[in-house]
Amino acid sequence: MLNKTYPYYLANVAVAANTDLEVTDKFSGEVATRVAMADAAAIDKAIGYAVDAMPALRAFPPFKRQAVLEHCVKRFRERYDELALALCIEAGKPINDSKGEVTRLIDTFKVAAEESVRIDGEIINLEISPRAKGYHGYVKRVPIGPCSFISPFNFPLNLTAHKVAPAIAAGVPFVLKPASRTPVGALIMGEILAETDLPKGAFSILPAHRDGADLFTTDERFKLLSFTGSPAVGWELKKKAGKKKVILELGGNAAAIVDGDQGGKLDYVVDRLAFGAFYQSGQSCIGVQRILVHAKIYDALREKLIAKTKSLVMGDPKDEKTFVGPMISESESNRLAGWMESAVQAGAKIVAGGKVDGAMFEATLLEDVKRDSDLYRKEAFGPVAILERFDDFDAALATVNDSDFGLQAGVFTDSLAHAHRAWDLLDVGGVVINDVPSFRVDNMPYGGVKDSGLGREGVRYAIEDMTEMRLMVMRETW
Repeated sequence: MLNKTYPYYLANVAVAANTDLEVTDKFSGEVATRVAMADAAAIDKAIGYAVDAMPALRAFPPFKRQAVLEHCVKRFRERYDELALALCIEAGKPINDSKGEVTRLIDTFKVAAEESVRIDGEIINLEISPRAKGYHGYVKRVPIGPCSFISPFNFPLNLTAHKVAPAIAAGVPFVLKPASRTPVGALIMGEILAETDLPKGAFSILPAHRDGADLFTTDERFKLLSFTGSPAVGWELKKKAGKKKVILELGGNAAAIVDGDQGGKLDYVVDRLAFGAFYQSGQSCIGVQRILVHAKIYDALREKLIAKTKSLVMGDPKDEKTFVGPMISESESNRLAGWMESAVQAGAKIVAGGKVDGAMFEATLLEDVKRDSDLYRKEAFGPVAILERFDDFDAALATVNDSDFGLQAGVFTDSLAHAHRAWDLLDVGGVVINDVPSFRVDNMPYGGVKDSGLGREGVRYAIEDMTEMRLMVMRETW
């Protein structure tokens, strides 16, 4: 079970300032624990400590950063069950998905440990004309400075890890605001980081209400803001961020195309589509929301996917048989139910699921959804997927692109030409061939275009954003 209370971490130190933040068990609705909440004064102090930590972090060599990350890997493994249960309780994430996320947390820190000792530079040949004879150029990467991180509720361990682990590898101090609905995993991470010899001020982890956390965005002492969350909030934060670099990993309404050559592989395709659409109650920015199926196999796939959707177990996320747990809140469930009802009133048909009880939203499959509906155009962020048929592959690609979002897309096809055509033409950050867009490995570049964001995560790519190139030009003789 969770501790009764959790402190926040200010300049590497646990501070039991209060117990103002109630964290609920998302299945029962009961208060599971209470967490210390930071005010503006604490956030301001954390930023000051981060600035003061820069000289010590510049002197903190790569092998020591690697040791910190390796310590975290060791301790995450030792506390694996505790981390998984905390995630299951605070996020309502089914226990099997929670264990999977802890595994990814470990993977992300392992990759960061490897990358921490290979942040290399380059030698540049400057002798491109007679005037540069005898000059040589050298480039190295240096930490950008204090960073502000804001992480979301849906992957409170791994998406936090994709900010924290690269920061440690790059040698930048950071102040993290975890999602107030799911702060516990990040605070356990802070407890483990506090066991290391990171310089004072290298990290602060401060749960805070959104309306009291403006300094995370506006304070000019921060040199980078990395935000993961909703598009509406992310773009508004970018407006307020001033001169700092901004990385946004926002939403999506990801599509999966199933080409007409999948007749002998339908069971695999259906299993992956059901996983992609409904795992962790659909609360993933790369969850499968739109499924485009070639007319040649549409009826066969539809029948199998309906049966698979109806077979998914909904219930207590602590039960290993549960595949669909609660959404993060009843208000989110009600919002999605309203979108579904509007789509049905406009002519859509529910072919599987559709029942809603509080925060519990049944895995739901619809067809004949109008393309101008909220359910089709916006990010559902819940266990709802839309089926539609196509006859022409290029037309299917155009349908996928007819979206304000562009995070990832999936294409099931045996045609190498179609795979490359999708890669060429889909206006997304990543194209996954023969799997769902929900697929992610933690060392790959990850991020979107259009309303899905700016920049890329994935450990090496995040390190690049958290560092800057510094040039030295040397004249051989003078």
